[in-house]
Amino acid sequence: MRMDMQRLKIDIDGLVQGVGFRPFVAQLASRLGLTGTVGNDGRGVVIAVQGDPAVLDRFLAALQTEAPPLARIEGLQITTLPLQPEKSFVILASSGAGAKVAAIAPDAHLCNDCLAEMLDPRDRRYHYPFINCTNCGPRFSIITGIPYDRPQTTMAEFPLCPACAAEYRDPASRRYHAQPIACPACGPQLSLLSFAGIPLAGDPLAEAIALLQAGKIVAIKGLGGYHLAVDAENDEAVARLRRRKRRDEKPLALMVPSLAEAHVLAQISPAEARLLSSVERPIVLLAAKDHPTLSPGIAPRNRYLGMMLPYTPLHHLLLALGGFTALVMTSGNHSDAPIAADDAQALNELGSIADAFLLHNRRIHTRIDDSIARVLADKLLLLRRARGYVPRAVLLPVTAPPILALGGELKNTLCLTRDDRAYLSQHLGDLSNLESYAGHVAMSAHLQSLLELHPSVVAHDLHPDYQTTRLAESLPGVQRIAVQHHHAHLASCLAENGESGPALGVIFDGLGYGADGTMWGGEFLLGGLDGFRRVGYFTPTPMPGGDLATREPWRMALAYLHQAYGRDYPRLPFLQEIARRDEQLIVTMVEKGLHAPLSSSCGRLFDAVAALLGLRNRVSYEGQAAIELEMVAAIDDYPPYPFTLDNVADAIVFAPQMMIRALVADLVAGLPIAQISARFHATLVAVVSEICCRVRKETGINTIALSGGVFQNCLLTEAVIARLEKEDFIVLTHSLVPPNDGGLSLGQAAVAAARLQNPD
Repeated sequence: MRMDMQRLKIDIDGLVQGVGFRPFVAQLASRLGLTGTVGNDGRGVVIAVQGDPAVLDRFLAALQTEAPPLARIEGLQITTLPLQPEKSFVILASSGAGAKVAAIAPDAHLCNDCLAEMLDPRDRRYHYPFINCTNCGPRFSIITGIPYDRPQTTMAEFPLCPACAAEYRDPASRRYHAQPIACPACGPQLSLLSFAGIPLAGDPLAEAIALLQAGKIVAIKGLGGYHLAVDAENDEAVARLRRRKRRDEKPLALMVPSLAEAHVLAQISPAEARLLSSVERPIVLLAAKDHPTLSPGIAPRNRYLGMMLPYTPLHHLLLALGGFTALVMTSGNHSDAPIAADDAQALNELGSIADAFLLHNRRIHTRIDDSIARVLADKLLLLRRARGYVPRAVLLPVTAPPILALGGELKNTLCLTRDDRAYLSQHLGDLSNLESYAGHVAMSAHLQSLLELHPSVVAHDLHPDYQTTRLAESLPGVQRIAVQHHHAHLASCLAENGESGPALGVIFDGLGYGADGTMWGGEFLLGGLDGFRRVGYFTPTPMPGGDLATREPWRMALAYLHQAYGRDYPRLPFLQEIARRDEQLIVTMVEKGLHAPLSSSCGRLFDAVAALLGLRNRVSYEGQAAIELEMVAAIDDYPPYPFTLDNVADAIVFAPQMMIRALVADLVAGLPIAQISARFHATLVAVVSEICCRVRKETGINTIALSGGVFQNCLLTEAVIARLEKEDFIVLTHSLVPPNDGGLSLGQAAVAAARLQNPD
């Protein structure tokens, strides 16, 4: 044994179990002529490796650069060990020692090796729709408990055949300890049922393809739930799907066979191409090209297409064998209900929509939607965090005892923390829906079980009527921490960026319960995880009819007109379809404050402007008016409208009356609405810049955090970032955590952790 040799112990935590990391380490060490061992423990992977110091340096570098595609190294600690007399490198059996905190892998798309095998007629898994290996396949959606072994997944119902068992035990195999391993002899199988649940004759896959080619709607059981699929080039099929699903105008997601076909349908930047073909395979919002055969009913009045590549073997086979340009693949649910994942539930709930069901007998334990993302300011922005990203941890800038954060009411997620790690759930939906609420409660219990966490601290929104607030109040023996809605948004952005503050949070969204009991939504909050001060906001404006004003933007338009002109407001074209008595009733409500709560919401201002321009008096889905206002905006630079910033107490208040009057003057003069929309966006950019500069002058704070659902608007967000960076601000934005209410639970957890750390 050479005395110049070195032996290292390497403790790795992160996503390194169930992803082929131990075989990778063993093969790497053997290739480099190193000796030692590698094994799993409760935290991750433990390596003891011995050899020449220069070769060990190469080994350490390769651990990070050559790791399996699903692996994520979150922590790496190195200590020196005494040399040992040994001649090889071996894989040790798993150890249960230590706390079981090893990360659980997300579900992953079909890898290229498995795809090649599936399309090879000589392979025993030829055209098998459940092929997988350690580099791909179901994970989070099938796990029932820990440790992550086959008996603790829904694959326990499929005993391995001798051939699969041999691969499973072979460290040299790509399927070594791949828990979902299967083949046609021992794994899940497809079946095809009518809308009434009656088995249909013939090969299930071939018959399902024939139905889709004939314009039928097929409910397809995927990785985390059901999709409703139709041929995207069949106008009548798309219209029928919308009718049956009662989804009048909200865009429908597309699945295309490959990146090459995606380029035919959309303008795709290199960053978007990487995101579209990434391991996570999210739905990506892409600028649509004119296409002669794609149904215009897929994304009406929207210049973006939501597009994804196939991520399961079944999806690949459907598209390849069917020869489709694209398939509509929308969530298998009725509008606002959670995605169907249970077979009996799907047959019951989707039988009135689908003409047939293509399903399989591998049980989905945890429902999970497709993630939705876009590239904004040249980086990934998740709009819905779900399949492919959950349950990866987010590193927190603070450490605290275990915390359960319950999130908000819409776009709900929940969050659990351990030390400095935050584990966000997948998108759980609108908790006013009873099934979504039940899913929230079940997911909370499931995540606590998987992570072996039993938090005694619960964080929740300040709103007294949120379901999550009531849930927190019903939990016995816990410390409850209420977090103001927009403070949670600020904290979410800070935490994702590894910051504690102070910063100036520019928080633009729809509605959130304010610290003064009014509804906020156009906020400038100065502070950090441990607290905030409201230093700016939009002038509070009545919302005639309360929540009804979010569904009928004409009400907000009339409220802003009255605010700008009084009763002498001009009668713009949007009022022509409003009954005169309804118009007069709204004016009375505004003047007398009857069922017209005040709101500083930026989202409601977007709604009002969309209605003023005649784009949308009523919406059929959340954010529709604001989206359509962004869609019509000219891309060219236009000057902002004039606006007023008032000093009210210790805050700067944006008063929109001057802007509204100038905007209306342009509209009456017949200027194109594309130009008017562009000028409105430019005005908000100027407002943000001016307020940020004033606050910096007074406080010296130079870091800006952008959060809230309005910052999903690409036109506004990119312009705000560019303007602030030109003013030499440091700008923090979201990426892996949504800026919308899907990120609230992370912010709540971060605020609660900071308060526990500094209770005074």
